[in-house]
Amino acid sequence: MAGVAEAHVIVSGRVQGVWFRGTTQRAASAAGVRGWVRNLPDRRVEAVLQGERAAVEIVIEFMRTGPPGSAVIDCVVSWRPVGERYHGFDIRY
Repeated sequence: MAGVAEAHVIVSGRVQGVWFRGTTQRAASAAGVRGWVRNLPDRRVEAVLQGERAAVEIVIEFMRTGPPGSAVIDCVVSWRPVGERYHGFDIRY
């Protein structure tokens, strides 16, 4: 997948129960980014974002702030080689 970047993102703070996953899915779909997002048992949110690097960075910037009602404390981004190829953007449970 030439030109495709992949980022693993962990977000902490008040990021569950505030529709963080749904709004991340919306932001990713609007930017043409594929991958997934899910809640973690420790109340953080995890995501894998895949697409053109500029588009992935747009979604990361959204995740650094989150939707109304959220309070992001930290957003850790790890760029990595593209692994599994995703089609669409899913909320995982």
